Amino acid sequence: MSFDPVSRLDGKVAVITGGLGAIGYASAQRLAALGASCVLLHRGSAADAAARADALPSAHGQRHAELVADIVDTPSLQRAATQVAQQYGRCDILVNSAGHTRPVAAADLDGLTDALIDELLQANFRGVFATIRAFVPLLKQGGDGLVVNVSSIAGFTGTGSNLAYVAAKAGLDVVGDALAKALAPAVRVVSVSPGAVESAFVPGRGEDFKAKMAQTTPLGRIGLPQDVAATVEALATTLRFVTGTRIVVDGGRHL
Repeated sequence: MSFDPVSRLDGKVAVITGGLGAIGYASAQRLAALGASCVLLHRGSAADAAARADALPSAHGQRHAELVADIVDTPSLQRAATQVAQQYGRCDILVNSAGHTRPVAAADLDGLTDALIDELLQANFRGVFATIRAFVPLLKQGGDGLVVNVSSIAGFTGTGSNLAYVAAKAGLDVVGDALAKALAPAVRVVSVSPGAVESAFVPGRGEDFKAKMAQTTPLGRIGLPQDVAATVEALATTLRFVTGTRIVVDGGRHL
């Protein structure tokens, strides 16, 4: 592979976990606009997901789809990979944007229960690894695969919704680097690390929180799903000689 930049993604297939979420769907919109067929993995309503898939750009013969899969349920991921192989015969891009969290102050050690730690590590670390494991045969098959893990600046600042989330994202970044080496040159692996993003990802964060984040971010606003999606698009098109690293998309929030 030359890893030269490309301007289009015609004929490519992108699988996006958390495909109905703000970042996942924004990524699908951008990849679809460049010609990729997008498969939205989700845990929600099939009817709603089908409508969202149908609404994606499809002027270049794409076949968008939705599949129910839970990243903490490995058999469901394996079934999804089999369905993608049967329907498309390939997977070129895997965007891991599924996960969840819950606010617990770092000093509230009792609030971060064993059960919550296990739940968040499953959703934000183990599930991402299991998704990569399920789809890596298809990604390697094309010889030019890309895995984008939506991480967080929490993984290297130590500040986030809670300490289990911090640990999960830190682990994801390090394991992503290891996988980038292990799977090269057939598959690239990159972490994209946003700061606070305007979405419903963290329960209970409203307009006051967004205003506070904007005031303390050097570029003067909270992140948007499109900021992260634009980075996913760049990794698939222009930033093709990039692997085994993190790209921080936070408006300078981590400084």
